[in-house]
Amino acid sequence: MKKVLVIGIGVGDPDQLTVQAVQALNRVDVFFVMDKGAAKKKLRALREEILRRHVPGRRYRIAEAQSPPRDPAPANYRASVDELNQAKQAVFEMLIAKVRDGETGAFLVWGDPMLYDSTIRNLDALKEGGLAFDYEVIPGITAIQALAAAHKIPLNRIAEAVTITTGRKLANGFPPGIDSVVVLLDGEDTFRRFVDQDVDIYWGAYLGTSDEILVSGKVRDVAEEIHRRRSDARRANGWIMDTYLMRRGTTPSSR
Repeated sequence: MKKVLVIGIGVGDPDQLTVQAVQALNRVDVFFVMDKGAAKKKLRALREEILRRHVPGRRYRIAEAQSPPRDPAPANYRASVDELNQAKQAVFEMLIAKVRDGETGAFLVWGDPMLYDSTIRNLDALKEGGLAFDYEVIPGITAIQALAAAHKIPLNRIAEAVTITTGRKLANGFPPGIDSVVVLLDGEDTFRRFVDQDVDIYWGAYLGTSDEILVSGKVRDVAEEIHRRRSDARRANGWIMDTYLMRRGTTPSSR
């Protein structure tokens, strides 16, 4: 039986890998590399650095494939995601075919495979479709953890909950009864909708890398700075990965 490992590799610092992840890397015969184009060559370079640093002296193979493109402005979001995942499943099947029976292949997943990543869902779809392999998931440091550590803050205030959401959902406002939200996958700078409210923001991009950018403060005071720096960074690098925590103004329970 073929084995596939889904290994969380953190968000940019090769030293963020857990001991479990390093041990898993050293079990792998074939590493799967999804090429996302020249603009994202730093993402590939990180994976290559991880292998150089954490898999010394072990023989392994690299299986490469082009990552399917994603429509940045789909008319039907869910339909576009379904189409993208179907395309990814075809690529995954091709990559797994390069693993011999009894060998182990691995996907190196940015951040943590269980948080806003489609790898597990697509592997499940392939198994349900009859492809014969087993897989294991190794957790990683998330962008949320890296953000909180970089800003030196706890995610929650005393006796309060935190909701993890997307920019698309946040456009409708804070969830009912929630005063703290962590926002992922926001390509529209949705935080700018809250400049007229008493809301704090802790924003970070390229967390854990040499390009890391951090901004914090009242949304009304720093929204335009974040927008400018985000736009400049995307233009300079060709891509951006960022996330942020927003909180409504201080409440008695947090004092």
